[in-house]
Amino acid sequence: MSDQNVHNAGFTSSGITGGSLASSMMSQEARASGGGVHSGGPTATLQEMGARGSTHSSGFTSSGISGGSKASQMMSQEARSHGGGTPRGGTTSTVQSISMGGKGGRR
Repeated sequence: MSDQNVHNAGFTSSGITGGSLASSMMSQEARASGGGVHSGGPTATLQEMGARGSTHSSGFTSSGISGGSKASQMMSQEARSHGGGTPRGGTTSTVQSISMGGKGGRR
């Protein structure tokens, strides 16, 4: 289900769908960072997963983040860099939210 949620949000194998949640996220992230979308950020991560159709294999599932997965490593790294927790609107929480059918954490 999470792969379909990512696709429904506008992250597809042919790119980000205009007028979608994905395009809104990309625009918001680009404005916040001075004009570009950073590699490893929420938009880039979700687009990579949408292009490959691989949220499950990365560990982002409809029932949460899988232990020992790339997703759990991302969450751990992000938590360490933010003093122990993953911030709302950060890469891990946004990708997990969209994987579960949500709209992601807005910054």
